[in-house]
Amino acid sequence: MELFQQIVSLLTIANLLLAAILIFMERRNIAATWAWLMVLLFLPGVGFVFYLLFGQKLTRRKLYRLREGEFSRFQEAVERQMRQLENGTLCFRDPAMRDHRDMILMNVASDAALLTQDNTVEVYTEGYSLFDALFQSIDEARDHIHITTYILRDDDLGGRLIRALADKARQGVEVRLLYDAIGSSHLSTRFFRPLVKEGGQVAAFFPSRIPYVNIWVNFRNHRKIAVIDGRTGFIGGFNVGDEYLGLHKRLGYWRDTHLKLTGSAVPMLQARFFLDWNLSATRRMEELPRYFPEPVAAGSVGVQIVSSGPNSEKQQIKHGYLKMIYKAKKRIFVQTPYLIPDDSLLTALKMAAMSGVDVRVMIPGRADHKLVYWASQSYIGELLKSGVRCFRYDKGFLHAKTMVVDGEIASVGSANLDIRSFKINFETNAFLFDTDLATQLEQIFRQDLADCTEVTMEAYEQRPIVVRLKESLTRLLSPIL
Repeated sequence: MELFQQIVSLLTIANLLLAAILIFMERRNIAATWAWLMVLLFLPGVGFVFYLLFGQKLTRRKLYRLREGEFSRFQEAVERQMRQLENGTLCFRDPAMRDHRDMILMNVASDAALLTQDNTVEVYTEGYSLFDALFQSIDEARDHIHITTYILRDDDLGGRLIRALADKARQGVEVRLLYDAIGSSHLSTRFFRPLVKEGGQVAAFFPSRIPYVNIWVNFRNHRKIAVIDGRTGFIGGFNVGDEYLGLHKRLGYWRDTHLKLTGSAVPMLQARFFLDWNLSATRRMEELPRYFPEPVAAGSVGVQIVSSGPNSEKQQIKHGYLKMIYKAKKRIFVQTPYLIPDDSLLTALKMAAMSGVDVRVMIPGRADHKLVYWASQSYIGELLKSGVRCFRYDKGFLHAKTMVVDGEIASVGSANLDIRSFKINFETNAFLFDTDLATQLEQIFRQDLADCTEVTMEAYEQRPIVVRLKESLTRLLSPIL
């Protein structure tokens, strides 16, 4: 008994020292600090292991290293566009975008996100049409295929993708497939064997170097990108697996948003893949002209490809969301599967609603991750009190990550409206500057309302005590979920 008490005392002292050294010395966000203090307090010893796995920071690490001269032409274009935006000489194909010059400038300054205005954009909201388009583009590939996905399933759809890529590799097309080691942790080398056998290359993002232990478990490449021959690109929320075709028994119909791009935005997606691949693979990509062919200008949609991740403190995508919210004069439509905003975003949405802006937020009515679901529910009441209208999607599972403002600007990508997407995950979004496209995304949102239940303050306040307790507990942990 005495030995047990000594062990408990030592663990308590160790936790206090760890709290002081590992947390306060790093000057974290205060909400995250309190969350980690709770973990250390209630899980002595184990909490320290959790901190090592989930509490590390990457901002001090220079992960993405460019060789001398790489992407120099992009850097020159960014500098030129910066000057044009600052002195007001940049021409806009859509005149309404002049009012958003400040936001475009911010994205260029924070992430070198070059604005391109010669793009065509097709919107996909369900899996069958998206994957038909993706497989058609793969079938038409003549030089290379580059794909990044967070989740890749060993099921019918995943197997179909591997077979399609293997067929193209057999034809002499270069194939590179990058998957996240945590999101796709269930995959074995056997799954990739048909592709590798034909010369295709496969790499995992932040793989484990020790069996069953991955110290990078908290940092996930959540991006969903495909680039075909440097001319066609895909970006959005769909991963690769049967559930994304609506075949999950519990979640049912899968509602997501994905884009197919052609034009000068595609080389920006290619550059993102280039950086992630060279961070992950043993065989580097070289910046060859055939990976960056001269784009065929076929449209007039303005696009900025913006990326963020834990290697940077700039939180570029979150700042893009904030800028959109603060620019709103009429409407803000948001769709997100996980609603865990930090104080800045929560305040922005509330201020917009109190200023007379029609703010509508749509979240799933079904849970794929229980803790995140309950944490999301906890924010609804605060939004309702400020005049934000909240809707639960009932048709199936809502996985779309979209924001549309005033029918003029929009964002579609992999980043949820949650703290994990802003600070911990590696994400990429397309910020869209085109009234026709933004109007189309608004219409899609309005159509989805037919499959939603609006959450009223009266109904929200009638939640059972057990539900309120779940929400309160999970909200305390929301900064580290």
